[in-house]
Amino acid sequence: MRKKIKILLLFAFVVFAPSILMAEDYYRTCVHKSDIRSLRLRYAPDEDGVTGVARRPFLVLGDDDHRLEVSFDQMSHDSHFYSYRLVHLDKDFRQSALLPSEYLEGYTSADITDITHSSLTQVLYTHYSFVFPNDDMSMKVSGNYALLIYEDADADNIVATVTFQVTEQTAAVQTTVRGNTAIEFNGHFQQLDLDIDLRQNTINSPSEVTVAVRQNNRDDNAVVLGAPNFINGNKLQYTNNRALIFEGGNEYRRFDISSEYIMGRGVDYVEFDKRNYHAYLFPEQLRSTVPYIYDQDANGQFVINAERRADDDFEADYMFVHFFLPVERPFFTGRIFLSGDFASTFLNDGTDMLYDAEHKCYTYTAFLKQGAYEYVYLAREKGTTLGLTQPIEGSHWQTLNEYTIYVYYRPFGCRYDRLIAVSREY
Repeated sequence: MRKKIKILLLFAFVVFAPSILMAEDYYRTCVHKSDIRSLRLRYAPDEDGVTGVARRPFLVLGDDDHRLEVSFDQMSHDSHFYSYRLVHLDKDFRQSALLPSEYLEGYTSADITDITHSSLTQVLYTHYSFVFPNDDMSMKVSGNYALLIYEDADADNIVATVTFQVTEQTAAVQTTVRGNTAIEFNGHFQQLDLDIDLRQNTINSPSEVTVAVRQNNRDDNAVVLGAPNFINGNKLQYTNNRALIFEGGNEYRRFDISSEYIMGRGVDYVEFDKRNYHAYLFPEQLRSTVPYIYDQDANGQFVINAERRADDDFEADYMFVHFFLPVERPFFTGRIFLSGDFASTFLNDGTDMLYDAEHKCYTYTAFLKQGAYEYVYLAREKGTTLGLTQPIEGSHWQTLNEYTIYVYYRPFGCRYDRLIAVSREY
């Protein structure tokens, strides 16, 4: 049966579908062309080459301690000329009303000059990277931003988009996560309570403040809050707010394809077909009826890494990674998706799995750079945009999730959404 499954998986190969800007210019981190791979945003290495904090990055306005590194691969050794420009966004990730001169210090665009061809790899690619902000370009104001990467000096020929946040950190957020919710007590859900101290940011109306909450960097279950439950001067309280009840979910699954020869975590075996490496993961198990088991994870992040290589950026190879999820019956009322930073933080046609009725399993094949990856399976009901963990992964109030809270502030007369606080609860 394994041989038949293998053949099926090779034909079920899915390339993450290039994304386009949504209606009304909604920006998100994604690639727009299929030959762009391994788009990554992280804190830039310091002068000694040591990478900064291994967390999803954001910048603090006026703080020069951290910068961002943006990198990606183009799948050839052909010459390509890429540039980037910066766009300021409102709280909804649409382009704001500000002119470049109002949010940007320096040039309006810059070229990517850090270019390296892959070496010692079966798959040819060229690695591109740049550090931001830099001597050519920096930010004047806080808020959401998008870096638009385009080709051949054509600003409309966008190949990738990277979004990030710049915060003032002039407000403070205290977050409590508990299993006691209005739905149940210590069951499948988690309740967040937020206390926000606006400090010197004086408000005339609660409508001047918008609070957004994301769980593990996911788009599908992100929450934008309305008015707080209580207001005490410049302090806002969101307590027992039903909008802040999330599925607890489960700890992320993991696999390691750092080596072509030694099977890493989650990998059954690796084969070479005289052209490409294929990593076959162990068949998965449903966790919907399994008790919660603690496992320290990175809440869906990934790391590029190749064993016995001097530089992971251009010496790590690419592999076809084959996922195999045995399920007696398909999810008739919806679809099953992979979710994680390497796949997508939003659920689209490029990350849904195929069901094979003959072998009674969901399959998926991804083309990934060597490294360690985390993911979960989400079930999405027809007609909805929300992914559910319970059908495949189970959901537990004890799960350690990453909640990121963004506090936006637009006082009367202001033309953009200031980001006055970013806070993370683990």
